[in-house]
Amino acid sequence: MSKPRAASMESAAEAAPPAAGAAELTLRTAAQSGSPLKFSPGDPQHPGLCAEVAGALVQADPQLHLTGLDRLVPLRRLELMLATDDLDIFFCMLPSERRREMMRFLPIPLYRVRHVLLVRAGTPTPRSWTALRAFARRKPILLVQGSQLAVSLQQADVNHVEAARSEVDAVHMLLRGRADAVYGQDLALRHAVRLAGIDEATVEFGPFAFEEQPQLVAVSRRLPEPVVERLTERLRQLQTSGELARIVDRYR
Repeated sequence: MSKPRAASMESAAEAAPPAAGAAELTLRTAAQSGSPLKFSPGDPQHPGLCAEVAGALVQADPQLHLTGLDRLVPLRRLELMLATDDLDIFFCMLPSERRREMMRFLPIPLYRVRHVLLVRAGTPTPRSWTALRAFARRKPILLVQGSQLAVSLQQADVNHVEAARSEVDAVHMLLRGRADAVYGQDLALRHAVRLAGIDEATVEFGPFAFEEQPQLVAVSRRLPEPVVERLTERLRQLQTSGELARIVDRYR
């Protein structure tokens, strides 16, 4: 269970003193729709892991201002907005070769995600890519629309469908029998199970992690280098102080 956002902001401010002589800086950002683990702008007590990271960064650098965190945008649209310089920065995106051509990624990992399967209780779960391919021949593996994780399944030749609007929607589709397994990020799926309000005994997480990846901060390629360096340094300070880890722990 996460703690109120205020506690995170106070500890972030204590962790990293204001940057001396830093110029006023306003950056355009947005929140990702369909991912309540990352962004829940309607919940002041639990605004989302990535929203809290954004807030911690602002607290660590009081001359930095972010606009747009109250605007929910689909993931595919966020990619395009970064590529066309309609956004300056976005918090929590998985890197990929395709995305690196569209945007830059700051080198400080915000948190790591494990790619896992969520199934109905009692369903045997595959523990290798070979077993997952065989499992998916009976019924496609379900993913959230626009998920970068689809690339992993495509490369592994695993039958899948991007049919869920969100992780919560995917959980409900699984329980209705629309799919036999959901492939997703462990933290996001666990959070979705809690938000769905279902008995956690009705579902199970497979013990095998098919991949692990870092969630990073993405920025426009047109962002000036001094700004990129400033953001990277403040994130590094939040990492060193343990503030990033404290935020993540509140959402486990």
